[in-house]
Amino acid sequence: MDARERRARIEERVVRNGEVLFAQLATEFDVSEMTIRRDIETLQQAGVVRRISGGAIALTGTAFEPSYGLRAGTAVESKMHIAERIADLLRPGETVALDGGSTVGAVARAIRGRGLSLTVVTPSILVASTLADDEGTTIILTGGRLRSGEMSLVGTDAEATFARYNCDTFVIGVAGVDAEHGLTEYHPQEASVKRAAIAASSRLIVGVDSTKLGRVHLVNIAPLTRVSALVTDAADADLTVRAAAAAGADTILVPPPVRATDV
Repeated sequence: MDARERRARIEERVVRNGEVLFAQLATEFDVSEMTIRRDIETLQQAGVVRRISGGAIALTGTAFEPSYGLRAGTAVESKMHIAERIADLLRPGETVALDGGSTVGAVARAIRGRGLSLTVVTPSILVASTLADDEGTTIILTGGRLRSGEMSLVGTDAEATFARYNCDTFVIGVAGVDAEHGLTEYHPQEASVKRAAIAASSRLIVGVDSTKLGRVHLVNIAPLTRVSALVTDAADADLTVRAAAAAGADTILVPPPVRATDV
């Protein structure tokens, strides 16, 4: 685990729990407390935490959205395996809505070169760029206002684009998946675009790494009963995985990568 991924995991922990302790984090990540202190200092400079004696507390809550760059550097190998499995589920000739976000960005990369002849409807500049020169793939980029940090389009024009199309499958990435609250997201306008894509699609595939399970964020998107397939690297005993299966979703479990110990 490199420093960027470790900091992302620390950030997730402090946002979820409200407080973290240097000693506990040092033991968990098998690094020195000095290394953890440097990580916390970096997160404090980013406005995520405030350092206190022996640890740090969160400055954020359910509405806090980590940067795309930070998310993209988290669970990279897991996202790659999840993306490959999702690409396996797509059928040749489908019209597929592809969300923004780091996991779905990995799905776009996994689609390249497969010769699926997909029509892809997306609000993501990054997804469109990834697939722009993929032979046989047709790209429909939504309108809307650009969120430059995410390189995604939001607003009524983006939502209206999905209202004009009938999609076979929507591949969605979300900030949280919870047994009770279902799919949730940080940003209200991003959530509105996702809801429009869900309404336009027959099948909903959710791709998330295990750190997203059991987490609840600001905006509700859809209940678990709307999910067709959940693709994750979590264990089958995970509460959210079991709840998704009970709600009727196919739960497709990708083995988590073997992680090298950071020293």
